[in-house]
Amino acid sequence: MIKKLRWRFISTAMLAFFLVIALIAGFVNAAYYCVETRRIDKTLDSIISYDAYQPRFDGHGGGPGGPGGMGDMNPMEPFRALPNEEENYMTRFFIVTLDENNMIVESSLDFIASIDEDDLISYTDSALSKKADSGYVNGYRYMRSYADGATIITFLNCERELQSMRTILAMTLLISGVAIILVFILVLLFSKKALQPIAQNIEIQKRFITDAGHELKTPLTSISTSLDVIEIDKGEDEWTQNIRSQVNRMTGLVGELVALSKLDEVKPVPAKETFDLSGAAWEIIEVHMPQAKARGKEIMTDIQNGVTLFGEKASIQQMLSVLIDNAIKYSDDNGSIVVTINKVKNKTRIEVFNTCNYSTAPDCSRLFDRFYRPDESRNTSTGGNGIGLAIAKAVVEAHGGKISAKCPDGKSMTITVEL
Repeated sequence: MIKKLRWRFISTAMLAFFLVIALIAGFVNAAYYCVETRRIDKTLDSIISYDAYQPRFDGHGGGPGGPGGMGDMNPMEPFRALPNEEENYMTRFFIVTLDENNMIVESSLDFIASIDEDDLISYTDSALSKKADSGYVNGYRYMRSYADGATIITFLNCERELQSMRTILAMTLLISGVAIILVFILVLLFSKKALQPIAQNIEIQKRFITDAGHELKTPLTSISTSLDVIEIDKGEDEWTQNIRSQVNRMTGLVGELVALSKLDEVKPVPAKETFDLSGAAWEIIEVHMPQAKARGKEIMTDIQNGVTLFGEKASIQQMLSVLIDNAIKYSDDNGSIVVTINKVKNKTRIEVFNTCNYSTAPDCSRLFDRFYRPDESRNTSTGGNGIGLAIAKAVVEAHGGKISAKCPDGKSMTITVEL
């Protein structure tokens, strides 16, 4: 139990840290992306609004001024739109002008060396395929503008900026990964110490239950013996019957508490071996047949022959006994009980089905909680303590399995065990 609690603590702490670190890393990368994109777009705005490149398109094949159309611009002059002189020399771009049919009528490659005519057409087609007026195409940021019926697409080389974004992303991922590993190691080292008070309290609680169980057995045995003497001397009456019923109930409760306490130990089922589950199930069913018959109920079976299981036979039989006893107690009058055992995809599957008649469907997620009983009004008649299914769950988990319950309409209950 402590081991499971420790790993649950570790997983919760790591999940919280992962969410925080992911949020920080995501915010840093998103913020850097927005800042760089805004700066690139400002450069594009400067290129588009530069007087030397204002288009003069008349719709009849004449091109705009500026690069490609030239006008009064000397193609060898450097770009002068940006206030930073050095940045002007570092700004690499090309411009494409299209008519209303998206046909290229003018282009400028004066301020770029790595793009030829084929590349220009390819980049233009990629930009046209995107609905947004701005975006990224490979290592370029494009922006569309419109003037005199023409569509002008300006492509700015931003490979350095994109490389910076990728570097920031890689660094944050690396730092986040290292941080997660370091925090995991620290949490792993300190979790045992953090849970030590809880472990001590659980150990004290188990010791108390075990000691109290042994101490209670002596007076219960004494009461039962005295009751036998009274019945021999004065005969059995309703008072002695009630005393015996309560003594038996108390004896059963003590036994269940001690059994549950043992199942909470580090190795609750140390003596595991391969045994015939089908035969072990029949042994338990035959014991419960008279109990069911006495209550006017029938136990039906669908047990596959030769089903084997690696585990502790006694505890598995105890689990089966709890499930069948629970089905007998809580099924409706003249109800049906079906026990099914088979192999499904290398897993052993056990199902105990019973009809029932709950006015409100029980909370199946709580059925395996200690001392939980779905129908308090029936406790007197059934004699349940609310511990049996908790024992069944502990046995299943000790064997590395899963147990679940379904009661969708309150008219039938199915408890499924997978081992």
